[in-house]
Amino acid sequence: MPKMKSHSASRKRIRKTGKGKLKTTHANRLHLKGNKSKKAVRRNRQTKYLEGSDAKRVKKMIDPAK
Repeated sequence: MPKMKSHSASRKRIRKTGKGKLKTTHANRLHLKGNKSKKAVRRNRQTKYLEGSDAKRVKKMIDPAK
């Protein structure tokens, strides 16, 4: 059976922290900000950490060997 390949696009967008959490940016933050509330625009500036089953799935995508 061949080796599993990592998902290159995900690897470029998502980083692992020192403690093993997955860190990424929020969606909907680059343009059309006039339609969004100030609160939503501020909230999207902050870092997003993946949790739960999403984190498990993405960890496999980024580094399938582990």
